[in-house]
Amino acid sequence: MSTEQELQSLFNTLDRDQDGKISIHELFLSPGLSAVISSETNTSSPQDLLAQYDSDEDGSITFEELKQAVEKASNLT
Repeated sequence: MSTEQELQSLFNTLDRDQDGKISIHELFLSPGLSAVISSETNTSSPQDLLAQYDSDEDGSITFEELKQAVEKASNLT
Protein backbone atom coordinates (compact mmCIF):
# COMPACT_ATOMS: atom_id res chain seq x y z
CA MET A 1 0.00 0.00 0.00
CA SER A 2 1.14 3.50 -0.80
CA THR A 3 0.35 6.93 0.47
CA GLU A 4 -0.45 9.63 -2.05
CA GLN A 5 2.93 11.23 -1.31
CA GLU A 6 4.78 7.95 -1.99
CA LEU A 7 2.81 7.49 -5.18
CA GLN A 8 3.67 11.03 -6.32
CA SER A 9 7.35 10.36 -5.64
CA LEU A 10 7.23 7.14 -7.67
CA PHE A 11 5.39 8.94 -10.47
CA ASN A 12 7.98 11.73 -10.54
CA THR A 13 10.80 9.20 -10.72
CA LEU A 14 9.18 7.40 -13.66
CA ASP A 15 8.33 10.66 -15.46
CA ARG A 16 11.87 11.10 -16.80
CA ASP A 17 11.06 13.93 -19.21
CA GLN A 18 8.97 15.71 -16.54
CA ASP A 19 6.01 16.26 -18.89
CA GLY A 20 3.45 15.22 -16.27
CA LYS A 21 2.80 11.85 -17.92
CA ILE A 22 4.37 8.40 -17.82
CA SER A 23 4.70 6.94 -21.29
CA ILE A 24 4.95 3.25 -22.09
CA HIS A 25 8.60 3.93 -22.99
CA GLU A 26 9.27 5.42 -19.54
CA LEU A 27 7.63 2.42 -17.88
CA PHE A 28 9.92 0.04 -19.76
CA LEU A 29 13.01 2.10 -18.88
CA SER A 30 12.47 1.32 -15.19
CA PRO A 31 11.41 -2.32 -14.92
CA GLY A 32 11.74 -2.39 -11.12
CA LEU A 33 9.52 0.64 -10.65
CA SER A 34 7.17 -0.63 -13.31
CA ALA A 35 6.80 -3.83 -11.26
CA VAL A 36 5.88 -1.74 -8.20
CA ILE A 37 3.22 0.09 -10.23
CA SER A 38 1.87 -3.23 -11.53
CA SER A 39 1.57 -4.61 -8.00
CA GLU A 40 -0.03 -1.43 -6.65
CA THR A 41 -2.60 -1.34 -9.46
CA ASN A 42 -3.13 -5.12 -9.74
CA THR A 43 -2.16 -5.07 -13.41
CA SER A 44 0.15 -7.57 -15.05
CA SER A 45 2.10 -5.28 -17.37
CA PRO A 46 2.60 -1.67 -18.46
CA GLN A 47 0.44 -2.39 -21.50
CA ASP A 48 -2.35 -3.64 -19.24
CA LEU A 49 -2.05 -0.51 -17.09
CA LEU A 50 -2.41 1.70 -20.16
CA ALA A 51 -5.27 -0.35 -21.59
CA GLN A 52 -7.26 -0.15 -18.36
CA TYR A 53 -6.47 3.31 -16.98
CA ASP A 54 -5.42 5.64 -19.81
CA SER A 55 -8.79 7.40 -19.70
CA ASP A 56 -7.92 10.06 -22.29
CA GLU A 57 -6.29 7.42 -24.55
CA ASP A 58 -3.18 9.51 -25.20
CA GLY A 59 -0.80 6.58 -24.71
CA SER A 60 0.45 7.70 -21.31
CA ILE A 61 -0.61 7.75 -17.67
CA THR A 62 -1.07 11.00 -15.73
CA PHE A 63 -0.72 11.13 -11.97
CA GLU A 64 -4.51 11.32 -11.59
CA GLU A 65 -4.97 8.22 -13.79
CA LEU A 66 -2.35 6.36 -11.74
CA LYS A 67 -3.96 7.48 -8.50
CA GLN A 68 -7.36 6.23 -9.69
CA ALA A 69 -5.82 2.87 -10.62
CA VAL A 70 -4.22 2.48 -7.18
CA GLU A 71 -7.43 3.59 -5.45
CA LYS A 72 -9.45 1.08 -7.49
CA ALA A 73 -7.05 -1.66 -6.37
CA SER A 74 -7.59 -0.44 -2.77
CA ASN A 75 -3.85 0.14 -2.32
CA LEU A 76 -3.88 3.85 -1.54
CA THR A 77 -3.71 4.69 2.15
